[in-house]
Amino acid sequence: MMAKKPPKPAPRRIFQERSKITALPLYFEGFLLVKRSEYQEYKHYWTELRGTTLFFYTDKKSTIYVDKLDIIDLTCLADQNSTEKNCAKFTLVLPKEEVHLKTENTESGEEWRGFILTVTELSVPLHVSLLPGQVIRLHEVLEREKKRRTETEQLPCSSLEKEKEPIEDYVDVLNPMPACFYAVSRKEATEMLEKNPSLGNMILRPGSDSRNYSITIRQEIDLPRIKHYKVMSVGQNYTIELEKPVTPSLLSLSLYR
Repeated sequence: MMAKKPPKPAPRRIFQERSKITALPLYFEGFLLVKRSEYQEYKHYWTELRGTTLFFYTDKKSTIYVDKLDIIDLTCLADQNSTEKNCAKFTLVLPKEEVHLKTENTESGEEWRGFILTVTELSVPLHVSLLPGQVIRLHEVLEREKKRRTETEQLPCSSLEKEKEPIEDYVDVLNPMPACFYAVSRKEATEMLEKNPSLGNMILRPGSDSRNYSITIRQEIDLPRIKHYKVMSVGQNYTIELEKPVTPSLLSLSLYR
């Protein structure tokens, strides 16, 4: 089997920024087409497998993920028959949902299957078609994941209890985006606010580039109107481009209604 060159990893600076979000070790990365239960169609993500969690980014250069999926409780990985040439499709069956994945070629599909099964089953699968060097990588990841889990289990009970205590102004570093963030387009955000007025009046969404964001708001002063504003990155802060600029933190954007 001829191995296709794997996609180049994200630039070092991007890797360092993502490592600030989570301490989970990076085992594998590449492009994936993902369809979750709330998605109407597949979405194209640059995906990282860290520990037993998949982190999804809009592209290779994005420093903040738009979605994540914990696969530690994976029930099974089911292959799907695909009518598309040179494409691998499979389903991650989890206790609460089924997630459909599709790769750009069969070679990367075998790699993703191998790494996902290795970290969830804690054993290198025998039924994947990989080259010797790729199998060696799976064994290396297996040892790292076993060590990580052992160290996690050995954490003092007091440390675990302390983590469960409510902390004022707590920020979840593994999920830094506010609840109003959705990885949708301008058109999709407009439709969401028009069709679901009872669920809120604002959506924070990705901007036209990987650094900035946009806000879509439904206003009901006289008649319902949809308006869009840019959220520009300025140093460590973000500025909402209103008539009078507002400079909140990204997490506090959900407070503006």
